[in-house]
Amino acid sequence: MLIEQMRSYIRSVVEIDSSDIDDDTLNRFLGEGYDQIVYSEKRWPWYEASTTFTTTGGVQDYSLAVIGAAPDAVTNGLREIAALRTDDIVLTFLGRDAADVSYPIDSSGSGDAYYWSYWADSVRLYPKPSGAETIYVRGYKNPSAFGFGTSDGTAPSDFPEPFHILIANYGVSRAYDQQEDLDMAAAYKSLFITELDNLRARHLDSPAPQPLRLNGRRSSQWIAESYLPGRLRYSWE
Repeated sequence: MLIEQMRSYIRSVVEIDSSDIDDDTLNRFLGEGYDQIVYSEKRWPWYEASTTFTTTGGVQDYSLAVIGAAPDAVTNGLREIAALRTDDIVLTFLGRDAADVSYPIDSSGSGDAYYWSYWADSVRLYPKPSGAETIYVRGYKNPSAFGFGTSDGTAPSDFPEPFHILIANYGVSRAYDQQEDLDMAAAYKSLFITELDNLRARHLDSPAPQPLRLNGRRSSQWIAESYLPGRLRYSWE
Protein backbone atom coordinates (compact mmCIF):
# COMPACT_ATOMS: atom_id res chain seq x y z
CA MET A 1 0.00 0.00 0.00
CA LEU A 2 1.18 3.50 -0.85
CA ILE A 3 0.82 6.17 1.78
CA GLU A 4 -2.07 7.87 -0.02
CA GLN A 5 -3.87 4.49 -0.23
CA MET A 6 -3.44 4.11 3.53
CA ARG A 7 -4.99 7.53 4.08
CA SER A 8 -7.91 6.66 1.80
CA TYR A 9 -8.44 3.39 3.70
CA ILE A 10 -8.45 5.21 7.05
CA ARG A 11 -11.00 7.77 5.84
CA SER A 12 -13.27 5.09 4.36
CA VAL A 13 -13.28 3.06 7.59
CA VAL A 14 -13.76 6.01 9.95
CA GLU A 15 -16.11 7.75 7.47
CA ILE A 16 -14.31 11.08 7.47
CA ASP A 17 -12.71 13.29 4.83
CA SER A 18 -9.77 15.67 4.63
CA SER A 19 -11.75 18.40 6.38
CA ASP A 20 -11.88 16.20 9.50
CA ILE A 21 -8.23 15.09 9.52
CA ASP A 22 -5.75 16.53 7.03
CA ASP A 23 -3.09 14.57 5.14
CA ASP A 24 -0.19 15.68 7.32
CA THR A 25 -1.92 14.51 10.49
CA LEU A 26 -2.78 11.12 8.99
CA ASN A 27 0.80 10.80 7.80
CA ARG A 28 1.95 11.37 11.38
CA PHE A 29 -0.44 8.66 12.60
CA LEU A 30 0.94 6.25 9.98
CA GLY A 31 4.48 7.13 11.01
CA GLU A 32 3.62 6.28 14.61
CA GLY A 33 2.34 2.87 13.52
CA TYR A 34 5.43 2.28 11.41
CA ASP A 35 7.71 3.12 14.34
CA GLN A 36 5.70 0.85 16.64
CA ILE A 37 6.48 -2.04 14.30
CA VAL A 38 10.11 -1.09 13.63
CA TYR A 39 11.06 -0.83 17.29
CA SER A 40 8.98 -3.76 18.52
CA GLU A 41 11.93 -5.95 17.42
CA LYS A 42 15.61 -5.14 17.19
CA ARG A 43 16.35 -7.83 14.65
CA TRP A 44 13.81 -7.92 11.85
CA PRO A 45 15.47 -10.02 9.11
CA TRP A 46 15.17 -7.30 6.44
CA TYR A 47 17.45 -5.06 8.50
CA GLU A 48 20.31 -7.57 8.35
CA ALA A 49 23.38 -6.08 6.69
CA SER A 50 26.94 -7.16 5.88
CA THR A 51 29.87 -4.87 5.25
CA THR A 52 33.62 -4.54 5.80
CA PHE A 53 36.00 -1.96 7.14
CA THR A 54 39.78 -1.75 7.28
CA THR A 55 41.71 -1.11 10.48
CA THR A 56 44.38 1.55 10.77
CA GLY A 57 47.59 0.95 12.67
CA GLY A 58 47.40 2.43 16.17
CA VAL A 59 43.66 3.16 15.96
CA GLN A 60 41.60 1.10 18.40
CA ASP A 61 38.09 2.65 18.19
CA TYR A 62 35.77 2.63 15.13
CA SER A 63 32.37 4.32 15.15
CA LEU A 64 29.26 2.84 13.54
CA ALA A 65 29.37 5.70 11.03
CA VAL A 66 32.88 4.68 9.96
CA ILE A 67 32.08 0.96 9.89
CA GLY A 68 28.91 1.46 7.82
CA ALA A 69 30.54 3.86 5.33
CA ALA A 70 32.23 3.23 1.96
CA PRO A 71 33.47 1.13 0.29
CA ASP A 72 30.59 -1.22 1.27
CA ALA A 73 28.22 1.47 2.49
CA VAL A 74 25.15 0.26 4.41
CA THR A 75 21.89 1.94 3.38
CA ASN A 76 20.77 4.27 6.22
CA GLY A 77 23.86 3.30 8.23
CA LEU A 78 24.37 0.63 10.89
CA ARG A 79 22.28 0.54 14.04
CA GLU A 80 23.81 -2.48 15.75
CA ILE A 81 26.74 -4.89 15.39
CA ALA A 82 26.03 -8.62 15.61
CA ALA A 83 29.43 -10.17 14.87
CA LEU A 84 32.92 -9.36 13.60
CA ARG A 85 35.49 -11.60 11.96
CA THR A 86 38.75 -11.47 10.05
CA ASP A 87 39.98 -13.78 7.31
CA ASP A 88 41.17 -16.16 10.02
CA ILE A 89 38.96 -15.96 13.10
CA VAL A 90 35.66 -14.83 14.55
CA LEU A 91 36.39 -12.07 17.04
CA THR A 92 35.23 -12.72 20.61
CA PHE A 93 33.02 -10.12 22.27
CA LEU A 94 34.22 -8.84 25.65
CA GLY A 95 32.63 -6.48 28.15
CA ARG A 96 34.35 -3.07 28.04
CA ASP A 97 35.58 -3.19 31.66
CA ALA A 98 37.04 -6.68 31.38
CA ALA A 99 38.67 -5.84 28.05
CA ASP A 100 40.24 -2.62 29.32
CA VAL A 101 41.72 -4.50 32.27
CA SER A 102 43.34 -7.05 29.97
CA TYR A 103 44.31 -4.47 27.34
CA PRO A 104 44.90 -1.06 28.98
CA ILE A 105 44.42 1.89 26.62
CA ASP A 106 47.96 3.16 27.31
CA SER A 107 49.46 -0.24 26.53
CA SER A 108 52.09 -0.19 23.81
CA GLY A 109 51.18 -3.69 22.67
CA SER A 110 49.58 -4.17 19.25
CA GLY A 111 48.77 -6.92 16.79
CA ASP A 112 45.94 -8.61 14.93
CA ALA A 113 42.48 -8.13 16.45
CA TYR A 114 41.10 -11.05 18.47
CA TYR A 115 38.52 -9.38 20.70
CA TRP A 116 36.05 -6.50 20.51
CA SER A 117 33.79 -4.50 22.79
CA TYR A 118 31.00 -2.02 22.12
CA TRP A 119 30.26 1.28 23.81
CA ALA A 120 28.72 4.62 22.77
CA ASP A 121 28.08 3.43 19.20
CA SER A 122 31.76 2.52 18.74
CA VAL A 123 33.64 -0.75 18.41
CA ARG A 124 36.95 -1.10 20.25
CA LEU A 125 39.37 -3.78 19.03
CA TYR A 126 41.84 -5.69 21.20
CA PRO A 127 44.77 -5.69 20.96
CA LYS A 128 45.30 -2.35 19.28
CA PRO A 129 45.65 -2.99 15.52
CA SER A 130 49.22 -2.87 14.28
CA GLY A 131 48.27 -2.16 10.67
CA ALA A 132 45.64 -2.52 7.96
CA GLU A 133 43.39 -5.56 8.31
CA THR A 134 39.97 -6.25 6.80
CA ILE A 135 37.19 -6.77 9.34
CA TYR A 136 33.99 -8.43 8.12
CA VAL A 137 30.84 -7.15 9.81
CA ARG A 138 27.36 -8.55 10.29
CA GLY A 139 24.83 -6.20 11.81
CA TYR A 140 21.50 -4.42 11.50
CA LYS A 141 20.88 -1.21 9.58
CA ASN A 142 18.77 1.78 10.54
CA PRO A 143 15.17 1.88 9.27
CA SER A 144 14.01 4.13 6.45
CA ALA A 145 11.80 7.08 7.40
CA PHE A 146 8.06 6.75 6.81
CA GLY A 147 5.13 8.93 7.81
CA PHE A 148 5.31 12.71 8.20
CA GLY A 149 7.10 14.20 5.21
CA THR A 150 6.69 11.05 3.09
CA SER A 151 5.69 11.83 -0.49
CA ASP A 152 2.64 10.29 -2.13
CA GLY A 153 3.50 7.26 -4.23
CA THR A 154 5.74 5.91 -1.43
CA ALA A 155 5.27 2.61 0.41
CA PRO A 156 6.96 1.49 3.66
CA SER A 157 9.78 -0.18 1.76
CA ASP A 158 11.44 -1.80 4.78
CA PHE A 159 8.51 -4.15 5.43
CA PRO A 160 6.84 -6.86 3.33
CA GLU A 161 3.35 -6.16 2.02
CA PRO A 162 1.46 -7.99 4.86
CA PHE A 163 2.67 -5.27 7.25
CA HIS A 164 1.17 -2.44 5.19
CA ILE A 165 -2.44 -3.01 6.28
CA LEU A 166 -1.16 -3.31 9.83
CA ILE A 167 0.28 0.23 9.64
CA ALA A 168 -3.01 1.45 8.15
CA ASN A 169 -5.02 -0.17 10.97
CA TYR A 170 -2.89 1.65 13.51
CA GLY A 171 -3.80 4.84 11.64
CA VAL A 172 -7.49 3.90 11.90
CA SER A 173 -7.12 3.53 15.66
CA ARG A 174 -5.50 6.96 15.96
CA ALA A 175 -8.14 8.52 13.72
CA TYR A 176 -10.90 7.13 15.95
CA ASP A 177 -8.99 8.60 18.92
CA GLN A 178 -9.03 11.97 17.21
CA GLN A 179 -12.79 11.64 16.56
CA GLU A 180 -13.27 10.75 20.26
CA ASP A 181 -14.66 7.28 19.51
CA LEU A 182 -12.61 5.51 22.16
CA ASP A 183 -14.29 2.09 21.82
CA MET A 184 -13.50 1.80 18.11
CA ALA A 185 -10.01 3.19 18.75
CA ALA A 186 -9.39 0.45 21.32
CA ALA A 187 -10.80 -2.22 18.97
CA TYR A 188 -8.43 -1.28 16.14
CA LYS A 189 -5.49 -0.91 18.53
CA SER A 190 -6.18 -4.46 19.75
CA LEU A 191 -6.37 -5.64 16.12
CA PHE A 192 -3.02 -3.96 15.45
CA ILE A 193 -1.38 -5.73 18.40
CA THR A 194 -2.82 -9.14 17.48
CA GLU A 195 -1.75 -8.86 13.85
CA LEU A 196 1.72 -7.70 14.86
CA ASP A 197 2.12 -10.73 17.14
CA ASN A 198 1.08 -13.03 14.27
CA LEU A 199 3.46 -11.45 11.78
CA ARG A 200 6.29 -11.42 14.31
CA ALA A 201 5.83 -15.16 14.86
CA ARG A 202 5.86 -15.74 11.08
CA HIS A 203 8.93 -13.69 10.24
CA LEU A 204 11.07 -14.31 13.33
CA ASP A 205 10.59 -18.07 13.48
CA SER A 206 13.81 -19.99 14.11
CA PRO A 207 15.11 -22.17 11.28
CA ALA A 208 13.56 -25.62 11.35
CA PRO A 209 15.83 -28.36 12.76
CA GLN A 210 16.92 -31.31 10.68
CA PRO A 211 14.35 -34.17 10.58
CA LEU A 212 14.58 -36.67 13.39
CA ARG A 213 15.59 -40.12 12.07
CA LEU A 214 14.43 -43.03 14.20
CA ASN A 215 16.01 -46.50 14.07
CA GLY A 216 18.56 -45.26 11.56
CA ARG A 217 21.89 -46.93 11.04
CA ARG A 218 25.06 -45.82 9.37
CA SER A 219 25.82 -47.70 6.19
CA SER A 220 29.51 -47.93 6.92
CA GLN A 221 31.28 -49.15 10.01
CA TRP A 222 34.09 -46.75 9.07
CA ILE A 223 31.64 -43.80 9.25
CA ALA A 224 30.02 -45.16 12.40
CA GLU A 225 33.35 -45.28 14.21
CA SER A 226 34.98 -42.22 12.62
CA TYR A 227 34.34 -40.11 15.74
CA LEU A 228 35.91 -42.64 18.10
CA PRO A 229 39.59 -42.58 19.05
CA GLY A 230 41.89 -43.81 16.33
CA ARG A 231 42.80 -47.51 16.15
CA LEU A 232 44.39 -49.96 13.74
CA ARG A 233 42.08 -50.47 10.73
CA TYR A 234 42.13 -53.41 8.35
CA SER A 235 41.78 -53.33 4.59
CA TRP A 236 38.30 -54.87 4.57
CA GLU A 237 36.75 -52.27 6.92
